[in-house]
Amino acid sequence: MGQITVVIGDRLGKGQKVGLGIESAGGKAIVIPGMAADMKLGDVMKAENAQLGISFCGSGGAGAITAQTKYGYKAKYGMRSIEEGVTAINEGYNVLGFGFMDKEELGQRLVEAYIKKHGTP
Repeated sequence: MGQITVVIGDRLGKGQKVGLGIESAGGKAIVIPGMAADMKLGDVMKAENAQLGISFCGSGGAGAITAQTKYGYKAKYGMRSIEEGVTAINEGYNVLGFGFMDKEELGQRLVEAYIKKHGTP
């Protein structure tokens, strides 16, 4: 059984809490370090062959839109709740843009939703 790889890019260099949630659900979290990390999301997803990417910024869109434009990932952005993220995974999105929401529950629920829909790699 494989492991879901999730890359986290946060405009303020955070994302550690959502990373803990990802790991508690059996996924592998890669938190991009530093300010403006959301803008590197697509690059790191591509390099790591990640199944999911999570972008955090004020609008919830910049990193997700960049990953979609540069690499063709299917992105949904401007989200403000865990339920919106779960719905996006069920609709086939693999890059998720949120306003600032570094919560363990978010990471856990997204990985659980991905595994339920797609299984493990």
